[in-house]
Amino acid sequence: MNKSELIEAISASADLPKAAAGRALDAMVETITDALKNEDQVVLVGFGTFSVKDRAARTGRNPQTGAEIQIKAAKVPGFKAGKALKDAVN
Repeated sequence: MNKSELIEAISASADLPKAAAGRALDAMVETITDALKNEDQVVLVGFGTFSVKDRAARTGRNPQTGAEIQIKAAKVPGFKAGKALKDAVN
C-alpha cells in the first residue's frame, strides 16, 4: 500500500474527504518526525512505539576495493510493534 492508497483507506474508514485525510496523515507523520528529532518516544498503545536509537561507530569495507572504512556513529529511528499489531498480523 502506498501513500495515496493509505489516504483513500483513511478517507473511506473515517468518512472524510480525501484532502482532509491527506492533511491528517501528513500532520501525523510530521508530528512523529518532530518528536523523534527531539529524541522523544511516540507510543501508540496497541500499535507500537517509535523511538530514536543510537548506532555505534564501526568499521566497514568498501565493496569495490575491500579497503576498511570507518562508519560514524549515528542516531536512527526505530519502531517496535505493539502486542495488538503483532496479534493482528499472526
